[in-house]
Formats: sequence, structure tokens, C-alpha cells
Amino acid sequence: MKICYIASSASIHSKRWANFFAKKGYEVHVIAAKFSGGFDENVTLHPLPRLIPNKWYLSKYLSLGLWPFSVRRLLKKIKPDLIHAHYVTMSGYLAAFSGFHPFVMTAWGSDILIDPQKSRFFRALTKYTLKKADLITCDAHHFVEALVKLSAPRGIIELVIFGVDVEKFSPRGKDERLARELGILNSPTVLSLRNLEPLYDLETLINAVPLVLKEIPEAKFVIAGDGTQRGYLEKLASSFENNVRFLGLVSSNELPEYLALADVYVSTSLSDAGLASSTAEAMACGLPVIVTDFGDNSKWVKDGSGGFVIPTKSPEILATRIIYLLENIDVRDKFGRVNRLIIEERNNVEKEMEKMDTLYRVLVKRKEDDN
Repeated sequence: MKICYIASSASIHSKRWANFFAKKGYEVHVIAAKFSGGFDENVTLHPLPRLIPNKWYLSKYLSLGLWPFSVRRLLKKIKPDLIHAHYVTMSGYLAAFSGFHPFVMTAWGSDILIDPQKSRFFRALTKYTLKKADLITCDAHHFVEALVKLSAPRGIIELVIFGVDVEKFSPRGKDERLARELGILNSPTVLSLRNLEPLYDLETLINAVPLVLKEIPEAKFVIAGDGTQRGYLEKLASSFENNVRFLGLVSSNELPEYLALADVYVSTSLSDAGLASSTAEAMACGLPVIVTDFGDNSKWVKDGSGGFVIPTKSPEILATRIIYLLENIDVRDKFGRVNRLIIEERNNVEKEMEKMDTLYRVLVKRKEDDN
């Protein structure tokens, strides 16, 4: 099978899907505006042309009128059995305008829940893209209804979880050298992996820190991620900076080592489509998690079983749950074992990609029969 993805190459999900099918022996191509590392050597990369190479943001918008024609030209050259766009905004638009079929569209979250609300133009483009798709996948039950409201045919929507590499993300011993380097050796540690953007509401976590420190002064908070709010959040945490460490972005290959250092994982997001990848990876590593009550989080984390599900923007409640988990190691261990089992059974990337493979084969067979 020959698959062509149209996606952001910066996405770990896009890389993971492309690499999985390349290793399976399929011929895999990726069309993207620009490329970063992390693709399997057998994946063929096709960068879209940029009118002003050294001015990325300006070039991106000036090139929009050119890219639909570039995608069409590339598809005629590649001659894939199917195309698969990741994220409706931009990638999905380009795939829809190409006129190629079978066309698989994977919706992620903000591209359906937020972007179409920005303007009538974005909403119209989103509806157009979804109507053009032969198959739409998403990773959350509640997301299905959002897609249907945007005119997606219910009968072509399939639930396919992004999935976790359960071998890479698994319980392991702490790296004492790394812990010492971060200044958290022998300290109870709370970890967040969400980006420092308003959507992920790290402000709530920072506001919970002094409440936790009143009860557990030695607690440490490690925030791995970056974004437009970093300066603001660092300033907000400045009065207890010895207890909060901002790491910036951490590569996917390094994440298991950082997760192994933590005692509790926290996600304060205001919006998620399904279970966030970072939360799923923390669960796979055997960590108890505290997540906000949004989207499908409560379907994955049963309050009081694998962790806690709390209201958004509730630093006081968050602090009490963190304190409870840091003070009760037996509960942490029990919750962590529950979470590991859930991810192995329901969020295993190998199982989900085999499901995707079956869906691909059905589409290709249908195209062959029609021809």
C-alpha cells in the first residue's frame, strides 16, 4: 500500500503514524510546509514551496494560494492508494481541495472545537473539508457529535485513539543524575507536560503551588513545555522559584526519563478532545494523574481510582488532591498500576494502528471495486 500523509511534521502523532506504516513495509510519503527530524529513513518527505524561505510566517501566508496546486502536482507524481490529512485546518483544506480519493481526515480537537468558531469563513472551509472526506477519525466519543454538527456524515466517523508506545513509556527507575541536575533528588515531585498557552491553564497549577507548600514545603514542581505564557508564568512563580522548575520543551525520546522522576502528573487543560497524549504517557509510566473534567477525561481517569478528575480553574481543589497523593505513597502506587493497565488495554498505539490499517484496506478495496 502507498500512503501519503498531509500533516504538520512537527507533530509527534503524524511522525508516529507515518513511521509505523513505513516499518510495516508500506510506501509512505509526507507532504508538509516544513520538516523537523524524527521520521523513519524509509519515509519520503515532500516540502511545500515557500516564497520567502527565510521569513517563515510571512511566507506561510503568501504561499497559501500556491500550495493547493503544489499538493495536486505532488499527488500526481506520488500516485498514492490513499491520502490521509492530520488536522482539519490547513492540512485538511489542502487534501480536500486536491480532489483526491480515498481521502482520510483525522480531526484533533481545536480544529473542530475552536477554529470553526473564529469566523464564518473558517466554519465553511471546515464543513467543506469534512464533506469531502471518505473516512473521518477522531480520538474522543464526545468529538463525534461536534463533527456531526459541522455536517460530517456520522456513518464515516471512526474512533481511532492516537495511542501510546507502551514499551517506550513504561514504569522505570529514577535517573538520580537527572534528578540531582534538576534539584529534585529525594523531593516529592509534581510534573506537567502541557504547553504554556492559555488553553492549558498552567496558571491554575502555579496558583496551587503555595497551597501545597504550606503542607509539604519540600515539594517540587517541574513544568516541561513552552509557549507564549512562559514569561508570565515564571513571574507568577517567582516568589517560590526554588520549588518550581521550568524546563522548556523536552524531546519525546527524553520524556520517559522525566516521567520516571515524578510522583504525580497534573493536567490543568481547559479543553482536550480525547485523553491528551502527555496524560496517556504519564499513565503508561505508572503515574497517578490529576486532570480537569473536560472532554473524555472522566472516561479514562475514574475519580478516586487512577487519580482525580477536578473542575477547571480550581487551584484549591487541585492543591488538596496533590497533597493527598504526595502524602500517600500506597495510593499513588495503586493508582499508577490501574493507569498502566488501562493504557495497555485501551490506548496501545500498536492496537490502534492495526485498526487503522484495517480501515485503510477497506477504503482501498472499495476504490478498486469501483474502478
